Amino acid sequence: MITRNDVEYVANLARLTLTEEEIERMTKELGAIIEFANKLSDLDTEGIEPTAHVLNLYNVFRSDEVKPSYPREKILQNAPSHDDVCIKVPKIVE
Repeated sequence: MITRNDVEYVANLARLTLTEEEIERMTKELGAIIEFANKLSDLDTEGIEPTAHVLNLYNVFRSDEVKPSYPREKILQNAPSHDDVCIKVPKIVE
């Protein structure tokens, strides 16, 4: 059972300021959610294999392939400041 103190504790962790109405409403709503989740423990899961994900996962990334790129000199021509290898940018972190 979710108590008022539980709601206030979680709100504090989340840096939320709740009104009295919101605390009361959240206490009821979170209690109903927990009660519903507890019903899952009543299910017979005997013989059901545990899963980490409901869908079969596979690698969707393509393999790395070297492809032609713009010449470095051409890219550096457009930079306001460079040193023949890299684009120079203003320092923003001390």
